[in-house]
Amino acid sequence: MSFRYIAFHKPYRVLCQFSPEGDKETLADYLQGLPKDVYPVGRLDYDSEGLLLLTNDKILNHQLTEPKFAHSRTYWVQVDGDITSEAIKKLEQGVAINVNGKEYKTLPARAEKISVDAKVPPRVPPVRYRANIPTSWIALTLTEGKNRQVRKMTAAAGFPTLRLIRYAIGKLTLDNMQPGEYREYGAEIKKMFTAAK
Repeated sequence: MSFRYIAFHKPYRVLCQFSPEGDKETLADYLQGLPKDVYPVGRLDYDSEGLLLLTNDKILNHQLTEPKFAHSRTYWVQVDGDITSEAIKKLEQGVAINVNGKEYKTLPARAEKISVDAKVPPRVPPVRYRANIPTSWIALTLTEGKNRQVRKMTAAAGFPTLRLIRYAIGKLTLDNMQPGEYREYGAEIKKMFTAAK
């Protein structure tokens, strides 16, 4: 059996599935001709963007979705307001979020304020602009993936998420990929996920 490894830059408002759902765009609008057993590894929400890996390699899929392997994922997050060093520290130390109706403290993470002006393509439609309220960008690297975790974390730190882009999974990044573009890899891609914490 030949394995396929595809890195896809998922645009905003695209479902992480091939099957149709109403009039929403899906992966099938961008990726045609793939074997039926090629699926996304994990998922990105409809309103999130960025790096999505698709494969039919079940072992790699398991390694990247099983929490005990704790591989890193880096998100570029545009937040409402000029984020403070105190909020950054909170994100790094862990914040309390709601997971399935229970309070959960997130694991330690890496967080830093960044500038992404030249690196981030415009979003369609754009984030709502308000002249009197600044926004800022952070890079947030997690080794866990609870449902809508990044959004819950920034809200808990006092800076709600406006735009969320998954920039990296392990050492695999979005570099030089525009929304809707994809790149195919061979088995060498697996090295990007080992010891990449």
